[in-house]
Amino acid sequence: MDDLRSRAPNSDDARAVRPDGLGIRGRRHQLGWSPRDLVEAIGSARARETGVWETITPNLLRGIEEQNETIPYATLRLVAAGLDCNPAELLAADDAGSTHER
Repeated sequence: MDDLRSRAPNSDDARAVRPDGLGIRGRRHQLGWSPRDLVEAIGSARARETGVWETITPNLLRGIEEQNETIPYATLRLVAAGLDCNPAELLAADDAGSTHER
């Protein structure tokens, strides 16, 4: 059942969110990963979940980590899968409250 829910489109997937870029970078560093390692981990996690390789570009990861670039919630879920954590843990403080209210 969890696998089916991870594949089903979520109404929040297109909603723009602001990630905590420094938090994401910190988690990546704790794992001893380069940006490319995280990009690969995202693809591997997604392939395990759905059978389809899906990831983000290193340039997008750089924008997220360095500029807290606004991204769709679906992209945040990809990053969270690569880091093996809950997407809510990766939100910037200004977006964290809006996720918990839903």
